[in-house]
Amino acid sequence: MNNSVCAVVVTFNRKELLVKCLDSLLNQSLKLQAIYVVDNNSTDKTEELLLEKGYIHELPAINKKSVSETYRENVLIKYIHLPENLGGAGGFYEGVKKAHEDNYDWIWIMDDDAFPTEKCLENLSPYYNLEDTVALASLKVDLEGNILYHHRGYFNFSHGLPIQEHITKEDTENEITDIDMASFVGLLIKSEAVSKIGYPKKEFFIHADDLEYCIRLRTQGKIRLINKSIIKHAEGSVQGTFKKSFLGLKVNRRPYEKLWINYYMQRNLIWLGRKYSQNKISLYTTVIKNYIMTIMGIILFDDNKIKRIRFYTNAYKDGINSNFDNNKPKQILYN
Repeated sequence: MNNSVCAVVVTFNRKELLVKCLDSLLNQSLKLQAIYVVDNNSTDKTEELLLEKGYIHELPAINKKSVSETYRENVLIKYIHLPENLGGAGGFYEGVKKAHEDNYDWIWIMDDDAFPTEKCLENLSPYYNLEDTVALASLKVDLEGNILYHHRGYFNFSHGLPIQEHITKEDTENEITDIDMASFVGLLIKSEAVSKIGYPKKEFFIHADDLEYCIRLRTQGKIRLINKSIIKHAEGSVQGTFKKSFLGLKVNRRPYEKLWINYYMQRNLIWLGRKYSQNKISLYTTVIKNYIMTIMGIILFDDNKIKRIRFYTNAYKDGINSNFDNNKPKQILYN
């Protein structure tokens, strides 16, 4: 194995963040062999900005396909423009598939708002040949350097639905920590494992696609968290929400026009529970309990109560019935 590395970055309408991500990748102390940018049909002129700044070059008309490419600092950047928005899951499917078909040994996947520190990849490299390893994960921090514990951790299905347990401060003090899952932000995947388990589940669109893929990765070996490898993430887990209170209880609520985002998490987690849980009684008991709590939250805190209840009812039903119509959430809300 030559340990060649291809980064896969999925982007959608965040061109300024994408440029910062690309600069972080190009400035790695250990150079990558390639960067694939998968654009989910952005409408903010992402391609024009990349052309303007020289990250990609326009190909001659006779050779032009859907990919523009150039060399910059010995790294091949390929720009893959999808004809429609396939969500993060669809974007990672396309990017991982392309990198795997192009025979890179490792595939380093991340969102466009991820910024690997200069020695991020170099600090992963000593562990390439660690026995029984299928993936390496960097420690994820926010822009101020605070550890984001909730995107690295463990899973179990003892309650039917997948329960994610976050890493602890003690976990981050070790050189290496064996984990079960890592978000698609700085996860370095061995291509040999991809050959055995396939690509991310594009039907998920967004949410829990990283969890689902890690479940499959763990059937082939171990995911190792390398704590001295640091990646920054400009994430906002509650972006697009607002606070509401009732009897002193404060909760984050989603505006009605943004509610479609919540559909995918509910559907996908229920689907995962149906596929992997060995305790179906516990699964359906938990699903019913969560559904009741969801309805109660709507009654206590939200506007458009009937429409919201119909929306979540469809999300729960679609998870149980394995319905992956990803246009459905917005159709429910706006029709």
